[in-house]
Amino acid sequence: MKKLGLGTLLSIALIGGLHAQNGNKQVQLKEITDGKFRQSTNIGEMRSTPDGEYYTAMNKERDMVIKYAYRTGKPVDTLFIAGKARECTFDKFDGYSISDDGNHLLIWTESEPIYRRSSLANVYHYDARRNYVKPVSDTPGKVMVPTLSPDGRMVAFVKNNNIWLRKFDFDTEIQVTKDGEMNKILNGIADWVYEEEFSVTNMMAWSPDSEILAYVRTDETEVPEFSMQMYGNTLYPGYYNFKYPKAGEKNATVSVHTYDVMTRDTKNLEIPGGPDFYIPRITFTTNSDQLAVMTLNRHQNDFKMYFVNPKSGVARQVLRDNNKAYVDSEWLNEIEFYKTGFIYVSEQDGYAHIYFYSPTGVLQSQVTKGNWDVTRFLGYDETTKTFYFESAEESALRRAVYKVDAKGQKTKLSGAAGTNNATFSANFAYYVNQYSNANTPVVITVNETKGNKVLRTLQDNAALNATLAGYRYAPKEFITVNTASGNELNAWMVKPVDFDPNKKYPVLMFQYSGPNSQQVLDRYGFDWEHYLADNGIITVCVDGRGTGARGEAFRKSTYQRMGVLESKDQVEAAQALAKLPYVDKDNMAIWGWSFGGYNTLMALSTGNGTFKAGIAVAPPTDWRYYDTVYTERFMRTPQENAAGYDATSPIKLADQLQGNLLLIHGTADDNVHFHQSMDYAEALVQAGKQFDMQIYKDRNHGISGGNTRNHLYTRMSNFLFDNLKK
Repeated sequence: MKKLGLGTLLSIALIGGLHAQNGNKQVQLKEITDGKFRQSTNIGEMRSTPDGEYYTAMNKERDMVIKYAYRTGKPVDTLFIAGKARECTFDKFDGYSISDDGNHLLIWTESEPIYRRSSLANVYHYDARRNYVKPVSDTPGKVMVPTLSPDGRMVAFVKNNNIWLRKFDFDTEIQVTKDGEMNKILNGIADWVYEEEFSVTNMMAWSPDSEILAYVRTDETEVPEFSMQMYGNTLYPGYYNFKYPKAGEKNATVSVHTYDVMTRDTKNLEIPGGPDFYIPRITFTTNSDQLAVMTLNRHQNDFKMYFVNPKSGVARQVLRDNNKAYVDSEWLNEIEFYKTGFIYVSEQDGYAHIYFYSPTGVLQSQVTKGNWDVTRFLGYDETTKTFYFESAEESALRRAVYKVDAKGQKTKLSGAAGTNNATFSANFAYYVNQYSNANTPVVITVNETKGNKVLRTLQDNAALNATLAGYRYAPKEFITVNTASGNELNAWMVKPVDFDPNKKYPVLMFQYSGPNSQQVLDRYGFDWEHYLADNGIITVCVDGRGTGARGEAFRKSTYQRMGVLESKDQVEAAQALAKLPYVDKDNMAIWGWSFGGYNTLMALSTGNGTFKAGIAVAPPTDWRYYDTVYTERFMRTPQENAAGYDATSPIKLADQLQGNLLLIHGTADDNVHFHQSMDYAEALVQAGKQFDMQIYKDRNHGISGGNTRNHLYTRMSNFLFDNLKK
């Protein structure tokens, strides 16, 4: 990585050329908010068939499911045609799933989002042998998480918080649970906090022999209820009420149950763990007598996995991972089971690495080693004993795809340096790779693993490249910022296209800064920063302490004081940048969304006037107001860590705010509640601090819909022009 001589203050390492593009057009804000420069990744969802030689996908018109050959990309069969299926009442559909034998498909239409990952839909069963379509439920109403049994002969689904089962052979519908009730009991689905923080919606699991359906029952009766005003278009606005456990408050209680398809008996499984713990995932191993139940204590620093016999109820602990801070729960969804053992990714040597365990939980080997992080586990080929993964070994800024064979020999599969991610076929003979770098939109290819050769290109974004060629803009430069505290931080910078090193420019710092996040990556992005650069503002993004791909110590250095080091790093990075001859140190601003908005408020309150202005979008303003799982993972409870919560609360620091502030929030934000900004605004009022505020009616955490995004970015742009270009 080349470094240019700027002493210890800042060194520039470039990926891609420094020369501005030679087109004549200026970037317009409406083009940014309309997505004109957004790369296309629309190749359809390619689902490998069990043999790995073929994949299935919906067509662009969304009225067919087609089977293709990986090697040639040519269609070999049409599995479903809406217009030709008997009793089919819809023309298009939103998604599908398919049984291993291809005889049964689930088709869903009119999907209706609930929260970030959950949705309701009309779901239909398609019997390919009869060319016949029928709703999975005999009663009207949309359902959730339709889940095919391994043999393809049944589907489990959730309606009105209860689990139902449909047997295709007998065309019968059975109600498995009957106690489901809104804001009280959930069967087979996750509550709000599990969905948001454990990235799970489906809490059901079929045994490999299709005889047992296991599920999690969630009792959120005692969880405090949050009420959110929904204005709508009526004369008298209403409310949306849902259970939301805030830090230190009661969580839902969870239990694991099994349903025997033959006997229709339901069993409650006794899982060790005490009265207040999490079950973020259940799944069967390759053995129908082993239900893997994964648990975390409330502090989330003690992970245990049990193998439970679904019939006898006997539980046996097979894995435990303790951590002085917390166990990163994102890896729990990547635990995979094989006949010869299972995979677990752990940080036990200071970096995220792959470990292979026997079926009884005995460690067999540490598959990957080194002072770098595995960032995704991609699969294990039992036939060749080869592991596939993605890592940041080359650089924290990059992602490459590798394999490790039975002898421990590591081979890099991805070619060009930048950001790569791969999806393998079931037999690992092929993989689809998505590659981009900072100045190259994504290129998606189908590759043959043996010999590692490209078979064909699915997407090259040629149209976007042609569009970009018509514009004047400066590409991103990757830099390293050395702060006063002695930290070397990764960053990128976008300068005006007509940059003059003899002039002084205002600077906007953009950041997210949340735990294990990354904004500074060598991947394509063409966004608001290019519009601002075209209007004379340099934009810089710095990943401070707590962010990802730099080892556990760097990631978890913010533990129990979340926001202190993160904001300090932004302030010190700005102060380092201010020493550059072309930076106007009196005209620097900072902005961010969600955690980035929170960190903006912290930086304005602790930066001693470093920033002239700041924009905080949908910010948490006191961690006491945020949910249990996320907040307590990094902060423990307010009862245990009151001083930490006080030190990291913008509300508590409101009287120390310096600089002009634009505070933005949507009133229907189910994640970071509008309540947070309202209480922060009140604290500013009482502290005598003037500020600007922009509210968006009935908008959630993403603040989008209609003309909203264009209005939002116009508001933010004008705020910066008013404050930085005087």
